[in-house]
Amino acid sequence: MSKAFASQADLADKKITFEQLSPHCWAYTAEGDPNSGVIIGEKFIMVSDATATPAMARDLIARIREISDKPIKYVLLTHYHAVRVLGASAFFAEGATEIIASQGTAELIAERGKEDMQSEMDRFPRLFRNAESVPGLTWPTLVIGGGDPNRGEVPGKLTVDLGGVHVQIWHPGNGHTRGDTIAWVEEEKVLYSGDLVEYEAGVYTGDAHLEEWPATLEALRALNAQAIVPGRGEAMKGGDNVDKALDYTKRWVETLFRCAKEAAAANMDLKATMAHTRKSMDPIFGHVFIYEHCLPFDVSRAYDEARGIKNPRVWTAERDKEMWSSLQE
Repeated sequence: MSKAFASQADLADKKITFEQLSPHCWAYTAEGDPNSGVIIGEKFIMVSDATATPAMARDLIARIREISDKPIKYVLLTHYHAVRVLGASAFFAEGATEIIASQGTAELIAERGKEDMQSEMDRFPRLFRNAESVPGLTWPTLVIGGGDPNRGEVPGKLTVDLGGVHVQIWHPGNGHTRGDTIAWVEEEKVLYSGDLVEYEAGVYTGDAHLEEWPATLEALRALNAQAIVPGRGEAMKGGDNVDKALDYTKRWVETLFRCAKEAAAANMDLKATMAHTRKSMDPIFGHVFIYEHCLPFDVSRAYDEARGIKNPRVWTAERDKEMWSSLQE
């Protein structure tokens, strides 16, 4: 029986939680929907991941305004996916002057941002109910890893002072995409990982670098964070729970890629690879939010990478549906 495409059947609103993790760090989570983070200093506020639409961002802004009237000066794009970035324009009226992203993310927006926007709007109709409020692609004003300060580019790592609160921002390695960027509040041991880390939710790997991802997770583990806001799933508090989220993501990535390599070695086609992967993935992860949405895209990317396709192919709305149809029973 054919399943509804991606998340087109997921139309029920999720319960939103806005919780404080440390003196200056907050998490905005919603039962497996994309998360955002908020860091409030004495002068400015930073938001990590801008939500899918300006209309959706206004709910996040309203919750921030219940606890602070400081300008939301900085918006961090942890990566380029539409559900994370297209709400950014709503923050301009709240004082935003800097949209921060890595060099890899800026390149991916230029290379495939338009295609990704249409693709994700088709995949997530609930998240894009107010798509008419999106003015277009979100472009960074400050690029980490570039080399020309006259173009708003800074090398390596950026530290932002929000007024007594210092946020370190850098690209720790390839994983969910080749542009993943984290925010790390070292003094309070709080990590905003974007989709490099998930917990009890689907780990989308359609644009991933699976072979490199586990090493990137270990680089994050070395920070010894005491709280983490993953890309999806609840905020995790305490070092043991941070490790749970890292371990969960690593297990997903390694299990998926192992199955794809086994299938490639056996010369299976994509549909057979899907069936082979389900034997290992379903018993462990089949219960989690957006599992059935993620798995066809994940298997497609893992199959490509296992056969030597290093750079993820561009997803378009047309390719999405062709792939989905080909994998249905």
